[in-house]
Amino acid sequence: MPFISSRFKDHKHLPCKKKRGKQSYVATMRCFHFCKLPGRVMGIRLLRFTSVVIIVLLLVAGALTALLPTIKDDKLPNSRREPKIQSQSALDSFTLIMQTYNRTDLLLKLLNHYQAIPHLHKVIVVWNNIGEKTPEEMWNSLGPHPVPVVFKVQPVNRMRNRLQTFPDLETKAVLMMDDDTLVSAHDLAFAFSVWQQFPEHIVGFVPRKHISTPSGVYSYGSFELQNPGLGNGDQYSMVLIGAAFFHSGYLEDFQHQPEAVYALIDETQNCDDIAMNFLVAKHTGKPSGVFVKPVDIRNLEKDTNSGYSGMWHRAEHLLQRSYCVNKLVNIYDGMPLKYSNIMISQFGFPNYANHKNKM
Repeated sequence: MPFISSRFKDHKHLPCKKKRGKQSYVATMRCFHFCKLPGRVMGIRLLRFTSVVIIVLLLVAGALTALLPTIKDDKLPNSRREPKIQSQSALDSFTLIMQTYNRTDLLLKLLNHYQAIPHLHKVIVVWNNIGEKTPEEMWNSLGPHPVPVVFKVQPVNRMRNRLQTFPDLETKAVLMMDDDTLVSAHDLAFAFSVWQQFPEHIVGFVPRKHISTPSGVYSYGSFELQNPGLGNGDQYSMVLIGAAFFHSGYLEDFQHQPEAVYALIDETQNCDDIAMNFLVAKHTGKPSGVFVKPVDIRNLEKDTNSGYSGMWHRAEHLLQRSYCVNKLVNIYDGMPLKYSNIMISQFGFPNYANHKNKM
């Protein structure tokens, strides 16, 4: 006799004995279905219990949700609100400011060259040709151009016109270039990456220095100028803004300098770049600039048809620059400029990781 669980032995419907033919098959099927019945009952009970638990949990969750305070959209935390859309290019790019006077042919050549510079957001041309029409119409007629160019016509030809806070300036980084200087796209892209590491400093390609004399009078010059006894020929204390990156906030700071600074620049039509180095050094308490050694930088003055020569050709140019340094020391009641010997080059980046600590 087949094995049958003891709990079913006394059941009156249990005997599923051997029978012949069709009756035997029916009896066997009845026994099979009967033996499965207790498991089905338990499954139904478990399903009902699970359903009840789920319903109770949903009711509890609904009640808790109803108890939460209603928060209006305008009171959502800023982190959950839609962020203000800001141009990514304005954050990771720079604006080129170029002041020009009587060099329209060079200007057009340079504008065409700088259109291909990576990360360039906009070009602002400070037009100092009083009474002359800008080449804006011609420039636009030969477009489209990848980078917009804005011409800012000036009422007076002043050297410090380029140091205004222009409404069109939308980037933190400013690249200031003279209208007779061409720097390669590779050099500019590299220098911009350096400026991003040193945003408080003027990062550029033309270093200069000052030295003091026993009489307390300062002189201005380049690397060949050395302080007797110190031998600091490899040091510099300024980076000229005629080919340099700096933070746009310094243009705002420049508007709040002593009036004597503006008078000095207007008197000499010179030295605005020296004044900016004083401003930055005084602001940071560190060397004002970081010198990036260029691979390809050119002066295009000989290529112009205007016949106009830059002020640096004048015999009194260096004397005038020394004069400005001493005047600015008096205006600022001291010498804020500090020496640096950091030179960053694209080919080999010695001790670059230590540069931040040295500044």
